[in-house]
Amino acid sequence: MSTATRTATTARSRTDSPVAAATETAPARFPTLDEVRGRNALRAVVSRGIVGLSLCGPDGRWTGLDADVARAVAAAVLGDAEAVEWVASDPAERLERLVAREAELTVCNLTWTLGREAGWPVLFAGVTCYDGEGFLVRGDSQIADPAQLAGARLAVQAGTTSAANLASWYGRRGLAPVEAVAFATPARTLAAYASGECAAYVLDRTALAGERAALPDPWNHRVLDTSISREPMGAAVRDDDPHWYRLCRWVLQLLTAAEHQVDEAGSGHRAEALAEAARLAGPHGPAVGLDEQWAARVLAAVGTYADCYERNLGGASGLGVPRGLNELWTRGGLHYAVPLH
Repeated sequence: MSTATRTATTARSRTDSPVAAATETAPARFPTLDEVRGRNALRAVVSRGIVGLSLCGPDGRWTGLDADVARAVAAAVLGDAEAVEWVASDPAERLERLVAREAELTVCNLTWTLGREAGWPVLFAGVTCYDGEGFLVRGDSQIADPAQLAGARLAVQAGTTSAANLASWYGRRGLAPVEAVAFATPARTLAAYASGECAAYVLDRTALAGERAALPDPWNHRVLDTSISREPMGAAVRDDDPHWYRLCRWVLQLLTAAEHQVDEAGSGHRAEALAEAARLAGPHGPAVGLDEQWAARVLAAVGTYADCYERNLGGASGLGVPRGLNELWTRGGLHYAVPLH
């Protein structure tokens, strides 16, 4: 499959789109929005395949938390959540392809760091998943703590923060440095670990849950409890279009705010709560080039943040990754709902 594939449903005419009228009247100050609408597709950089985050299935459909974020933006902008061209990339290419204008959005377990935002012409529109660097080890090993891996060969993905995190963590503790062996793709990294070439696979813990599930014997492997870093994974855009940045940021904020709205309304009032979230957010659409139905389309397409997490990483996914820091702040997590009014 091509690294830029597009669902057949995106081929429909722009005149059939519920946002066609807004498209025709959107002012020239929305260059990225105009480009996406002119193509009738959002181009999104995603990983080459991590279960739960972004993975292309046998039917050609991409699934995962990152994929759902891209769909949410497509629903807001084009009225069609499937109008996405998926630009599958290796970790080292994730920002390069965005900056090269091969995509309008990068959402692929990419950690939001000062170095990335200061060193690249990009901005992070928000956090999609709060995570931390973890270790995947064999179930029959005696390893219970990362310190026991001092001096070992560990598999990491090239273009990630993993090698730097390892050097910092072991160095601060005066432990023997590990050998971080970098591989270009998730598949090659997983293969190096599975073959025994490396003693552990080091990656964000959420992503490791998906990588573990991809092994032929996942029950024979486990992720250590310890996290050695902070990894706020985010969605990135180029820094040359503030309106596009605001648009993507508020699509992300809507998912969390709508979840809070549902929580506040209580059991049995989900539909009313989602309608209220859409009613509050909708009128602000024209300020960023959207119509007033954008929020209703997003929530109809992907649901709230809780829905996206449960479907892709939680109990409904088979991975069963606890939400932890990805809960709302009202339940001890870090996701805080910014007001929609």
